[in-house]
Amino acid sequence: MEEKKSDKINPIDPDHITEEPGTLSYGHHRGSMPVVPTKQGELKGRALSAMEHQTDIQLLQIKEQMELLAQQANKIQDRVEVSSQIYGAEMRFEPLINHIYHLYQKSEGTHLLSMISPSDWGKRGCPYTFVATVRLLADHTWDIVD
Repeated sequence: MEEKKSDKINPIDPDHITEEPGTLSYGHHRGSMPVVPTKQGELKGRALSAMEHQTDIQLLQIKEQMELLAQQANKIQDRVEVSSQIYGAEMRFEPLINHIYHLYQKSEGTHLLSMISPSDWGKRGCPYTFVATVRLLADHTWDIVD
């Protein structure tokens, strides 16, 4: 009889079984307690989902703020560029704070600051290339109006 017992081959891989089944964290036979997800896992899942949603909202707000700052930086850079062109331009008058003026580029590449708008040049039109409509601010920088 002992020889017949040794002839039997166990179909289960020895790497997938244990000598002490009572130490397993799950049921190891048909009569074991069923393993079901706990409410704790459900709570953690909802909390994780809420946290991800909240951080996504905050990251989107930061992205929008960065875009606004980039736009403001570009606007300041444009003001600096136009201000340098204006202060290098020909002016036949003293500009007053909070008044509107018009910057033109002459054919030879120099600039001219004028009180005459592009639409006020008459039938022949403006002899210069229109660059920008500007307003002199109190700090003597120029705001681009158009």
